[in-house]
Amino acid sequence: MSTFSIFLILIVIVAFLLVVVVMVQNPKGGGLSSSFGGGGTQQLGGVKKTSDFLDKSTWALATLLIALILLSNVAISDGGTTTESKALDQDATTSQPLPTTTPVETPANPVSNDSAQ
Repeated sequence: MSTFSIFLILIVIVAFLLVVVVMVQNPKGGGLSSSFGGGGTQQLGGVKKTSDFLDKSTWALATLLIALILLSNVAISDGGTTTESKALDQDATTSQPLPTTTPVETPANPVSNDSAQ
């Protein structure tokens, strides 16, 4: 398994976790804490601590996702093969033959439409 494949799997997992964490949050302050009782301040550390945890985990997962994407870009270029263009290589030969052109013969006395009047 290549390094890029490992990064790709990690990116998919982190992206899925980021979607889950964002979907659990409620923009009006309810979210995860309201589903566990809402009124009680002692459940799961209270509303403030739950929203702080979700906020910090969102930022951490987003940062991790960006870092993994940048590292996967480095993993792609370390493939061991050169990425130089073959168009610039003067020693390269073409594998396809060039098309041959046949000369088009033009008539010696073209008929003009001016004499038809």
